[in-house]
Amino acid sequence: MKMRIPALFTALLAMATFSQTTFAVEYELPANKGRLVGHNLEVTVPQDSKLPLEYFAAEYQMGLSNMLEANPGVDTFLPKAGSKLTIPQQLILPDTPRQGIIINSAEMRLYYYPKGTNTVVVLPIGIGELGKDTPLNWVTTVQRKKAGPTWTPTKAMHAEYAARGEFLPAVFPAGPDNPMGLYALYVGRLYAVHGTNANFGVGLRVSHGCVRLRDDDIKWLFDNVPVGTRVQFINEPVKATVEADGARYIEVHDPLSTTEEELNSSAPVPIVLSNAINNAVTDSSVNSDTVYKAIERRSGMPTRIN
Repeated sequence: MKMRIPALFTALLAMATFSQTTFAVEYELPANKGRLVGHNLEVTVPQDSKLPLEYFAAEYQMGLSNMLEANPGVDTFLPKAGSKLTIPQQLILPDTPRQGIIINSAEMRLYYYPKGTNTVVVLPIGIGELGKDTPLNWVTTVQRKKAGPTWTPTKAMHAEYAARGEFLPAVFPAGPDNPMGLYALYVGRLYAVHGTNANFGVGLRVSHGCVRLRDDDIKWLFDNVPVGTRVQFINEPVKATVEADGARYIEVHDPLSTTEEELNSSAPVPIVLSNAINNAVTDSSVNSDTVYKAIERRSGMPTRIN
């Protein structure tokens, strides 16, 4: 969790106050163990729009990072009136058990497979900033749930804020001003999946390591995810699939920076392909140039490569 609001997003929030209609993104699982689901949407920014990109992200259940990947060069503060925005709702399911919650930090998405159904619910998330990372490779469970959580900052958090001349109370009481929002699922002694009092952080690295969701999304999870549910954290910026009809796809996200040098560099973070990805993209039917361009582009959307 992080209370301090970056200046860019303080300005962004001041530009527009709006109501939203949330479109839950729920997919039917494909047959034959396929992993490609959904379809991308295209929307037109209204001619008289003064809405920031975050509005469109929230309206279509996306994180800000998802929208920026799919729409390179778009103005975060004020997308151009009349321009087209791609809503990246097509994706490749992670190569994991289809069970419980899967949190892929690299793409800033949470996948939930409700038990006894043939569906997956996909929600955008905010994650830990550099040095306060959300777990990247960890399997745990939902150990408890709490409506109206309180927040007790650690000694390190008090010191961090004090160094900036800011003050943190010993305990933040439950309520709408609490940085943990109104609901929390605790997945370990130090981590939780929770709401927020600052919805703009969804799709960004802004927390102290916990997973942040918008209000409606955490309420849905709180109501539908039982205690004891399996939770798996992964870090997969590249996903690939070979579908039952032989079609091959690759989906590439910008990897998370692991050092201050990478974070502050204008050069892209290097991508290393796993053995499983290499197996999917090295076939006589694959167009290697298409693979190279997809890795270079990093659109966060599936690209057919054969």
